[in-house]
Amino acid sequence: MQMEPKVNILLVDDKLENLLALEAILEKLGENLVRATSGEEALRCLLHQDFAVILLDVQMPGMDGFETATLIRNRGRSRHTPIIFLTAFSTSDQMLFKGYALGAVDYLLKPLNPNILTSKVTVFVELFKKTEAVKQQAAQLVAVNAELRQSEERLRSLSTCSPVGIFEIDTEGGCRYTNPRYQAICDLKAAESLEKRWLESVHPEDRERAVISWSDYIREGSDYSEEFRFQTTHGSIRWVQVRSSPMLSGQGELLGYVGTLEDITERKQAEEVRAQVIREQTARQEAEAANRMKDEFLAVLSHELRTPLTSMLGWSKILRSKKLDEKATSRALEAIERNATSQMQLIEDILDVSRIIRGQLRLNVSAVNLISVMEAALEAVRPLAEPKDIKLNTVLDTSVGSVYGDPARLQQVVWNLLTNAIKFTPKGGRVEVNLSVVCGEGQQTTHKYAQIQVIDTGIGISSEFLPKVFERFRQADSTTTRSHNGLGLGLAIVRHLVELHKGTIFAESLGTGEGATFTVRLPLLQDNRGSRENREETSSPVASMPLTGLRVLVVDDEADTRNFLSFMFEEYGAIATAVASVDEALAVVEQAKPDILISDIGMSEQDGYTLIRKLRSLEPEKGGGIPAIALTAYTREEDRLETLRAGFQQHLSKPIDPTKLIAMVANVLKLPLEVPVS
Repeated sequence: MQMEPKVNILLVDDKLENLLALEAILEKLGENLVRATSGEEALRCLLHQDFAVILLDVQMPGMDGFETATLIRNRGRSRHTPIIFLTAFSTSDQMLFKGYALGAVDYLLKPLNPNILTSKVTVFVELFKKTEAVKQQAAQLVAVNAELRQSEERLRSLSTCSPVGIFEIDTEGGCRYTNPRYQAICDLKAAESLEKRWLESVHPEDRERAVISWSDYIREGSDYSEEFRFQTTHGSIRWVQVRSSPMLSGQGELLGYVGTLEDITERKQAEEVRAQVIREQTARQEAEAANRMKDEFLAVLSHELRTPLTSMLGWSKILRSKKLDEKATSRALEAIERNATSQMQLIEDILDVSRIIRGQLRLNVSAVNLISVMEAALEAVRPLAEPKDIKLNTVLDTSVGSVYGDPARLQQVVWNLLTNAIKFTPKGGRVEVNLSVVCGEGQQTTHKYAQIQVIDTGIGISSEFLPKVFERFRQADSTTTRSHNGLGLGLAIVRHLVELHKGTIFAESLGTGEGATFTVRLPLLQDNRGSRENREETSSPVASMPLTGLRVLVVDDEADTRNFLSFMFEEYGAIATAVASVDEALAVVEQAKPDILISDIGMSEQDGYTLIRKLRSLEPEKGGGIPAIALTAYTREEDRLETLRAGFQQHLSKPIDPTKLIAMVANVLKLPLEVPVS
């Protein structure tokens, strides 16, 4: 602890022995005792020091005590210093009055009583100390007040010039303070800003969110930071970031909330510009990628369509120009048929993708047993696997129940997955096909799924391409030196068909050279489960009974198609008449009264729609009610609906499958015979 400074006591006497006696009495006080042997010397001491009390001898040669006291009282610094007069003579009333008139606080007669003297001096020493302490405190208070005034002025300037709005609210939600920037952001006058909350300046579309978030903040008491649009009374809109924190007392008691409003409109605009630039860059990159994909796809499409045409045209010219033996002729026809089938599959894939894009791919749904579907698909792909010596291993759970779907489309799913696996599996490899029942993952219900897995030991899928494997027109290798043909549509079609059946499909591969696994899951019908022994067969038996005596009118402006259709119907025993125009067809109808009309839609001069309208305008006995089937290369759903509205009973897309056409004729005419329905 710092020692308390000593207090000065002035001892004035012309006799040294008296001074020594005073020092002996007062030294126990521990204060600073200052000697003066004359009035002049005492005054000199008072020039440089302050004293708690002055002990002044009255009888001194030269300047006596009264004169000295008079001069002490005339000086400002010592005007109020206590003076105790000391005298060895009797104190008359006149001397006392004179002493007190000069400002003396006491009058002591020598010889002095040590205790009384010490007691009186102690009082004035303590009084001096307390006075000095009060002076110091007053000085400190003045300094503190000056600092506070300076701090308040500084805070006022900071608040006034602050680039962000500042507000203070009490625990009841009343606003106690706002700065000019707050008032400018909220478009309020100073008085208004204390009456209205900042929430009232929030844009109407953001206000509900602002009220909810602010209420949550008041309830929870954590820091607050949100961004809203503010709308001024003039209709202008700006983005504002609102921040706030609880204001607590030293004891942790909530006093209110202090917050800021910051105009972030320019930042938001810059972010939007940056986001727009990024969107434009992304769109440009996607467009460039799409253009590259389109160019690659068109190049692949041209190659894939021209390749079978080359073989077909080549063998056709050989057949026309040379007389081949039976074996060579059979080989040529097999090549033409194989390449035509390949080209037809390419066209079907393109048409399926077109229907998918337009959202017009429709399903003919019923209860389907997957065992039959998968066995049919396996039989269809065996000729592809045998030349490569690929083993087809199957594990089919015969207890798997039925699913609700289109059997033809489900067979297409399995067939596409199998052909894809065989295509990318090297010679001597293995393809496994599994059918089992799995439970729904992450579900509380007991719903079960039929799971189809096609697992191959082929070239596998790289980790980079795996996420894109089901995208349209995507191929891991689309270069002219690629080793596998195709358009890159099969898996995209498979995914869409699976999703139409409310199922899921995903691919797995450990990487290049590690093979691939494709898994399809389809929801099972809960109440329609059966074993392989009691399932219903979905295919109809093939019978060879001809359509003996049936009169068929074929209308097509393409000679090759007319000849083919005439030959086909005659092979089934029908009597076929083929014509090339609408007028010729109407003439045949008037004369021969055919049992059924088979007409192309797209013909020169007058199309199939014109024919059917003219036909339906005739009276029934003149042929107006003849059943009709439309043949067309236009395969959209709206094309099918238009043909039915025009008056046709059925619509069949080209290329024509003979068995489907014969089955359709039998269905339209309600003939009691069974025909192939592959």
